[in-house]
Amino acid sequence: MNRRRFALAGLSAIVALVIIYPRLDAANSEEPSTTAPTEQTSAAEAGADATGNPEPEEEQQEVTKPLIILGVGMAVVLGLIIGLKLNAFLALITAAMVVSLLAVGLLGGDWWDSIARVAGAFGKAAGGIGIVIGMAAVIGKCMLDSGAADRIVRAFVKLFGEKRSPMALTGSGFVLAIPVFFDTVFYLLVPLARSLYRRTQKRYLLYVLAIACGGAITHTLVPPTPGPLVMATTLGIDVGLMILIGGLVALPSAAAGLIFSDLLDRWMPIPMRSIGDQPEPEPLKDSELPSLWLSLLPVVLPVLMISTNTVVETTAKSFIRKELIEQKVEMASEEINDKIKELLRQPEQITDATAKKLAECAGVTNVFGNPNFALLVSTIIAIWTLVKQRGLTRGEMATAIETALMSGGVIILITAGGGAFGDMLTVAQVGEAIKVLFAGPGGGGIWMLVLAFGVSAVLKIAQGSSTIAMITSSAMLAGIASPETLGFHPVYLATAIGGGSLIGSWMNDSGFWIFSKMSGLTEVEALRSWTIMLIVLGTVSFGVTVLLATVMPLAG
Repeated sequence: MNRRRFALAGLSAIVALVIIYPRLDAANSEEPSTTAPTEQTSAAEAGADATGNPEPEEEQQEVTKPLIILGVGMAVVLGLIIGLKLNAFLALITAAMVVSLLAVGLLGGDWWDSIARVAGAFGKAAGGIGIVIGMAAVIGKCMLDSGAADRIVRAFVKLFGEKRSPMALTGSGFVLAIPVFFDTVFYLLVPLARSLYRRTQKRYLLYVLAIACGGAITHTLVPPTPGPLVMATTLGIDVGLMILIGGLVALPSAAAGLIFSDLLDRWMPIPMRSIGDQPEPEPLKDSELPSLWLSLLPVVLPVLMISTNTVVETTAKSFIRKELIEQKVEMASEEINDKIKELLRQPEQITDATAKKLAECAGVTNVFGNPNFALLVSTIIAIWTLVKQRGLTRGEMATAIETALMSGGVIILITAGGGAFGDMLTVAQVGEAIKVLFAGPGGGGIWMLVLAFGVSAVLKIAQGSSTIAMITSSAMLAGIASPETLGFHPVYLATAIGGGSLIGSWMNDSGFWIFSKMSGLTEVEALRSWTIMLIVLGTVSFGVTVLLATVMPLAG
């Protein structure tokens, strides 16, 4: 069995490289001319040497060696996770160290820093996402224990009515999976699906799939869920923009998933079955739940704060850019972006009144719209709601928070480990190698989205975790994540990766077992429903990503 797992790990690394290797092979298969060189040719070659341009063989090595390092790194990650069943944190940190050592051995560098820089990259990644993930874990725990999540679900059901209860379940999963982890959301909502079936005696598969499609799509596209959050950090995407575009891609995808779930339920209706020997839990009374506005506040408030900052800052930058164009400032694209950031922090140097006012507003919203601050405010509200609603003592409150932080700590370790792995791939010049491979006609744009989607899907099928697939894929492709290279904003690269991470959920995915066991479905039934529904979600989200990248590139 272990041999098969190791074989699958190696095969997955190879398949991930197959997508990009044909271009390498094509680039290197051009034979040098066998004709005698003319004086003009010799002179040109001599001129090329004199200017220091790399020889074709050197250029080939510059591309080949980073890809070898990438292949080894991926094999280490997948081999340790699949073959040895190691925790993802240990696998990612080990792979980061291996990649760092190989970078020195194959590309040159200082051995003294080869391990120390892994720790530095881990700390940098943890600093970028640690507070947000820790706060999100506390918010999710408090919302569940206080009854706030239950109140949101009942409000959706009341809004849509029992006949449209699948829409209510999808909407509930969609909203709750933003601050709460997917498995927790599914645990929360499955009793409601079972309750609906007891009343209607039909459409059970539709009810559980409706929950799954709403929760799964925001789990892979909308921060502060760990996967999308790490992608935003790795690819240099503003978290507010990731929330906005991720949500925009997720909405039609969830709708498509719900429509497909309805068709699947008609094709293979499955009755509800008993789960274990325990009786169904009695739902809480409405009087025991917090009000709807208070229940929604921990979810809606941080989204509004972060999104407001993104909108104000983006608008201010566009006006500053317009002023620079009117002043006929001649700079390279990167220099202009740096100048805009400088003026945004020093609005007194801006002459245009509107741009100056917006820059001043951005200085305020940047504080209150910072994800760390926004999630802190949301956490305080969620804790206060829990204490008020359940009458907890200080000791009980501390225990609840500690439990949440323990679960969040594991996620922080894994995501920061992924960040360190990604940084070491950057040190190994993997991004530059991929950029060289896809340079030229037909090498950018939509093809990059196909590459991102495909690599993420391969990694998902190989090791089962959508989060690990997103972390690893974004680390691989970070070197090409710029509007100049892509022709559109890197946020679409992130949503393509997120869509790919939904493809191919089967027995190695914990989500597959959560859905199967909590719903009372057999493994075959889960493969024919859950797995196919996620393929639909991933494919539609990729299609929406391509459409938005074409009509709304956000490259300026």
